[in-house]
Amino acid sequence: MKMWEEIRRRVHREGVSKREILRETGMHWMTLEKILAHAEPPGYRQAKPRPKLKIGPFVARIEEIIETDKGRPKKQRHTAKRIFERLKEEGYTGGYTQVKEAVRQIRQQKREVFVPLTHRPGEAQADFGFALIKEAGTLRKVAFFVMALPYSGAIHLQIFDRICTEVWWEGHVRAFEFFGGAPWRISYDNDKCLVAKIVGAHERELTRGFLQLKSHYLFDTHFCRVRRANEKGVVESMVKYARLNFLVPVPSSRNLAELNTQLTKRCREDLENRQRGKAGTKGVRLEEERSAFLPLPVAPFEACRKISTTVNSFSLVRFDSNDYSVPIDYAHGPVVVKAYTDRVALCRQGAVVAEHTRLWGKEDVSFEPRHYLRLLQRKPGALDHARPLEGWALPECFGVLRRRLEAERDGEGVREYIRVLRLLEGHPMGDVRRAVEKGLRVDALTRDAIAQWLHPREEWRATRFRLDGRDHLRRVRVEKTDVSRYGELLPAGGVR
Repeated sequence: MKMWEEIRRRVHREGVSKREILRETGMHWMTLEKILAHAEPPGYRQAKPRPKLKIGPFVARIEEIIETDKGRPKKQRHTAKRIFERLKEEGYTGGYTQVKEAVRQIRQQKREVFVPLTHRPGEAQADFGFALIKEAGTLRKVAFFVMALPYSGAIHLQIFDRICTEVWWEGHVRAFEFFGGAPWRISYDNDKCLVAKIVGAHERELTRGFLQLKSHYLFDTHFCRVRRANEKGVVESMVKYARLNFLVPVPSSRNLAELNTQLTKRCREDLENRQRGKAGTKGVRLEEERSAFLPLPVAPFEACRKISTTVNSFSLVRFDSNDYSVPIDYAHGPVVVKAYTDRVALCRQGAVVAEHTRLWGKEDVSFEPRHYLRLLQRKPGALDHARPLEGWALPECFGVLRRRLEAERDGEGVREYIRVLRLLEGHPMGDVRRAVEKGLRVDALTRDAIAQWLHPREEWRATRFRLDGRDHLRRVRVEKTDVSRYGELLPAGGVR
């Protein structure tokens, strides 16, 4: 570059002849012309592409293969090596490198180019991702729901066992509560929990469950075209961002509720960050964005799926391929299942008759032993083989009580023991345990004897009989007792 600059200066400014420069440097006159025509070395310039005699006739064939691959699963698309092998069968005589370079160029030319978009306040995007967590020491795969606000950059992340209608509902409810309002427009993929039928490029028939959510919050929806997830590219990138920043290393907790509390805290801390090219932190921009939100309804949305079904002869209700027990009084009758993300409530005539932790496996059973105690009182011989009682961890004193009852009451000991167990239907385990322990100490082993210690005497003294609603008793007059009148009951002559 130094010589280049010196030659140009001497010729253009000092008037040195070209012949003199050629004589001094010994360069070719065409080289000198190039130096004088360009302020810096222009580099190699190819006038026209070199002809590709071997690969050229097969370029169109390569393009055809790559275009056909777009309709195939990603794991079954052609590699450059496989294209090379097919071209050899069709008469190609060149090398693999030329094919690989041609494939690279064609794929690069066909890569999609996107238009940068502007995002209005109050718009949101929602999606699911998958990750590993360690729950109670067990490593397992879970789904996580992400809702992102492109304008402010705020996100909310929650983990669930799997994707279903009630999980979509619960994800929205928690996100709206976190953001302080409902976005007026939300973008989605065409998930089967949301879309019942795709009609053309933009029309969608929504599922009944998703329409319930929309009707409650009144937000608008936008669904991406099929295989065009880039139309909600912000949340696509936020799923990756959340996984790398909130779920690495693999989080560990006792249960999902504890982990979701931690994730909500992390999302709140993330509001202190600032996005590139935007003024203010995410939290500041979220405060500005709230003015564009829809107000949350006064009545909260109940994020549970409801179905009507019938209790079977085992006093079990089947929901989502799993069984849940109810008290035997409701066997063979109708119930309503209310399935939340964390529990299942079983209702009859508006009242909850049983509640269980939600099972997410297949063909599992959740028993509540108390539901079957009344039946076991009629069938005491089934006590040791009753499946609902398997694994029921009773305090040691219950085992001692059973052995003593069986030893002292012959064939009625088991039945009396079941009567004691039935005290658990109306009293906490701790209270019944203390009553049983006291009964063992004073040798009061029957159900009625043990039950007396479940009601403290202080409560008995505080009991008062009231005449409210018993007006007919107000006319009753009880005379003062005259002890001497008891003598009239004695026969003449005094006491015998």
